[in-house]
Amino acid sequence: MKRCAFLFFVFIYSFCKAQDPARQKNLNAVRTIEPPKIDGILDDACWLDVPGATDFFEIRPVPGRVETKNRRTEMKVIYDDVAVYVYARMYDHPDSVSHELVSRDNIGNADFISIIVDPFYDKMNGNGFFVTAAGVQFDAKYSQVGDEDANWNAVWESAVKLDDQGWTCEMKIPYSALRFSGKDVQNWGLNFSRRIQRSNTQTFWNFVDPKVNGFINQEGLWTGIKNIKPPLRLSFSPYVSAYVNHYPLNQPGVKNTTARFNGGMDVKYGINNSFTLDMTLVPDFGQVQSDNRILNLTPFEVKFNENRQFFTEGTELFNKGDLFYSKRIGSIPSYYDYAGIKDGETIVKDQKEAKVLNATKISGRTAKGLGIGIFNAITNAMDTEVEDAQGNLSLVETQPLTNYNILVFDQSLKNNSSATFINTNVLRQGSAYDANVSALLFNLNNKKNVYFVNGEAKMSYLKGADSHTGYSYAFKFGKQSGNFTWNYQQKYADDQFDPSDMGFFTNNNFFDQRWGLGYNVYKPGKFYNQWENWFNMVYSRRATPGAYQSFTMNAGSWMQFKNLWSAEFDASYNARRNDFYESRNGQVYKAPESYGIALYVNPNRAKAYNFGGNIRFWEQMLFKGKEYNFYLFQNFRLNDKVAFGLDLNFNPNYNYVNWVTTQGGQSIFSRYDRRTVENSFDAKYTFTNKMGVTVVLRHYWSDRRNKEYFILKPDGNLANYMGAPLAGLDRNYNVFNIDLIYVWQFAPGSELSLSYKDAAETSHNYYTERYNKNLQGILSAPQNNSLSVKVLCYIDYLNLRKKRKA
Repeated sequence: MKRCAFLFFVFIYSFCKAQDPARQKNLNAVRTIEPPKIDGILDDACWLDVPGATDFFEIRPVPGRVETKNRRTEMKVIYDDVAVYVYARMYDHPDSVSHELVSRDNIGNADFISIIVDPFYDKMNGNGFFVTAAGVQFDAKYSQVGDEDANWNAVWESAVKLDDQGWTCEMKIPYSALRFSGKDVQNWGLNFSRRIQRSNTQTFWNFVDPKVNGFINQEGLWTGIKNIKPPLRLSFSPYVSAYVNHYPLNQPGVKNTTARFNGGMDVKYGINNSFTLDMTLVPDFGQVQSDNRILNLTPFEVKFNENRQFFTEGTELFNKGDLFYSKRIGSIPSYYDYAGIKDGETIVKDQKEAKVLNATKISGRTAKGLGIGIFNAITNAMDTEVEDAQGNLSLVETQPLTNYNILVFDQSLKNNSSATFINTNVLRQGSAYDANVSALLFNLNNKKNVYFVNGEAKMSYLKGADSHTGYSYAFKFGKQSGNFTWNYQQKYADDQFDPSDMGFFTNNNFFDQRWGLGYNVYKPGKFYNQWENWFNMVYSRRATPGAYQSFTMNAGSWMQFKNLWSAEFDASYNARRNDFYESRNGQVYKAPESYGIALYVNPNRAKAYNFGGNIRFWEQMLFKGKEYNFYLFQNFRLNDKVAFGLDLNFNPNYNYVNWVTTQGGQSIFSRYDRRTVENSFDAKYTFTNKMGVTVVLRHYWSDRRNKEYFILKPDGNLANYMGAPLAGLDRNYNVFNIDLIYVWQFAPGSELSLSYKDAAETSHNYYTERYNKNLQGILSAPQNNSLSVKVLCYIDYLNLRKKRKA
């Protein structure tokens, strides 16, 4: 009887220990002689007697709860000299498994399973390999703070099957897709994750506590990996492309229809166990989605998303310190020189984008945690075509040959901490100025990753006719884990600091104090799953001289309900401020006090039809200026292959006041009304998990209707304009785009893509009142149509060498 009681208590203790979320889980590594066939059928002999990873913990909706038996997960991992192999069994009712077909690197409305590995076990960097129940692959890189780089791509194999117990998956991740050391015995960080889409349930094998800052640092351990060697990592991706472009210039001697052929190559080479060289030679970015251009009435440029894969994949090291805005390279360069255009000459064709001749990245991290990144890109000189009064055409160089460089050293420290040095450098041919920016960064966390302190010191140096040096720093500390979080930050930049030649930077000359509070509830309540709350304040002064600039406050609350809908409420307040940028000449404008509120609603996106949107209201105290925003989105999934989306956005402004023009050095402001309407439609048809077509249509219309003019007085206030009548200052801007893209991944890493694009843009100094007239006007305006085809082939050197030997 005593023996039975003892065994009973041992069992209870073992069960409780196994269910303890705080305990790090371990999985022993098993080497296989015969690899499995990657078909999703789990009957290979190599899977027998391999210990399984089970008892997954929820991160949502109930953090720390163990998955139920009828929806349990079983994972197994084995390895050989070539690859890591993954076995996954996801128990569920087969009719309940979500498996929408989407393109690669998307999840859609689908369940997924994933493995996340940290081969150097630094608890700061990892790679994730995801497969949906529809067989769609998704891969990503992870950095120390949990950032997901979904643009990282690797070549690996997977297969799934649906059966009467749920669904299964097998993966083969070749060592060429990973970076790891050459030690005889290794331990890797490891975690698995599963999502059940219909209930928005996500689980992890090793518990990831949402109250703890970071993701990779909460991994399990895969122990005893023996005698594996990093392979030669060398691959080539040559491409050929052809374009036909039509634009009705209708000018003598200028063709309306042009054609061109391109060819180039991407090269990936593993320099050693830790470092990889990525190079693109004569790249072709003509098939990326168009930028969503808008009518910008602010004194600052608009920041666009980067869609070119080479500049988004594997750039986590280069993004340290927020000094790298990759669209500066070719797409949106910061420098244009129109001094060569003579009086009386008009621009016929302007080259806003520069051709990227080549770009190279070398990046990696040593076994001791030192990350090193080297980046270089060269863009060609670009000419603007001009015409003189006699009709003679000529070319004027407006962008010189330019060389862009980045150097990064990032040392990982204990407790998920780091220290970083980064330098960016822009060299231009000829008399144009050069730019250099250097920064020292640090991020320190305590042992439990609860408290932190981080900071940065930056210096910019512009060398040219107007050489100058600028400085900036930031310092931040606070509590980052737990239900209650807080932080304080101080930011400074003098009036000479300028990193915009390779980074995105709107203004300098500030000395800011920032406070933030947060309180998040992760344990579900009676009617909600999760509840987040925040409050922030910012007080800003100029650095030189120390004049007051602004004081702002905002607070908000977000809640996800039991039915998986969520709602967010925000409130903001701006005190009357000194705006030194709106006047466009450095003169202060005493901007009015203002406040705003907003409500955002998001649906349960697992539903075949779902909709949501937001309502926002903002008021300026001057002239009772008001701004409204009404946004509605709808998504309809006809089946697992066909889906549609429609976004409708209406943003009217009444009695707003801003700068409109400058005359004789005097800033002129106006009181105006403005309407912005943006509608977009998207659709996709996915034939298989390797082939699909998508289309996006977007029409954007925005205007400005001036009602009254003012001059800006020296004291920063406005006075009625009494000069000659002003005309031609209204605005009416329209953009229309179609992006239709077909992609077929005919082999791992290889694809054929077809792209059709239609683009039109009009800008007038008068406005057309009704929306349908603007839509008709932009559709009847000259359209730029292009059709392209591109074939890219992935060639792995090791596979090529094997075929030659055979």
